[in-house]
Amino acid sequence: MNDCIFCKLVRKEIPTKVVYEDDEVFVFNDINPKAEVHLLIIPKIHIESMLHLSEHHHSLMGKIMVLTNKLALEHGLHGGYKTQINTGLKGGQEVFHLHVHLVGNR
Repeated sequence: MNDCIFCKLVRKEIPTKVVYEDDEVFVFNDINPKAEVHLLIIPKIHIESMLHLSEHHHSLMGKIMVLTNKLALEHGLHGGYKTQINTGLKGGQEVFHLHVHLVGNR
């Protein structure tokens, strides 16, 4: 998706401080944080939302969930944290590129 803001971040067309990056996943700070730690974990491939996942995405989504926990611990969230995935317009999704919010230390 050429006009997707998250795809533009992945392609480095828009500057952001990268928290983590590998071949499949990109992580950055939310520009409107709701807590001391508020990261967005996204797949590098454009997946519009959870509604667009298929069996093909098992490994990728498992990787994202394990990475989310690793990042939480690296950011000092040993006592717990919140994850959130808004799905679709009626689910509160604002950017239509699948993303996991990692929120901690409110």
